[in-house]
Amino acid sequence: MLARATTTAARQLVARRAFTTTRARLSSPYHYPEGPLSNIPFNPRKKGFGIAYWTFMATGFGLPFGISVWQTYHPAK
Repeated sequence: MLARATTTAARQLVARRAFTTTRARLSSPYHYPEGPLSNIPFNPRKKGFGIAYWTFMATGFGLPFGISVWQTYHPAK
């Protein structure tokens, strides 16, 4: 009985929400193009993207370790 009442209440709540969408106004300066790959600041479909990506990741991951090794073995003045 309680489960049926809960289910009915949940259905009525969802039905009352009335989700709506509006069409994209591309003439507006405040609306940007939508869709996949439009919200990232780089183009993963370029020819050299894979090399650039892995170079960036290797540098970002390896640089802190390289700095710590250099500071560890650097002669103190």
